Amino acid sequence: MELDGNALAGDLSEVFATDATVAVFTCAGCGHAGAVATLRVWGPAPGAVGRCPNCTDVILRLIRTRSRVVLTLTGATRLELPLDA
Repeated sequence: MELDGNALAGDLSEVFATDATVAVFTCAGCGHAGAVATLRVWGPAPGAVGRCPNCTDVILRLIRTRSRVVLTLTGATRLELPLDA
């Protein structure tokens, strides 16, 4: 089932102190930059996979267990999080 990156908001809120869906990623594969909310997300089990909306490379993987959240960002060369003003 494909969703957009907003589907990651709840789990990412446990990792980041700010809304991570507004963070800007840069794809390692094609160089496309966009908000996490624009990722094409596949899931839910065994975890969520966020793909670049431009080239479909995997940007992030998020797995939630009872005791932790595991987040890999191997497909992103950069992740910019806004600071609250």
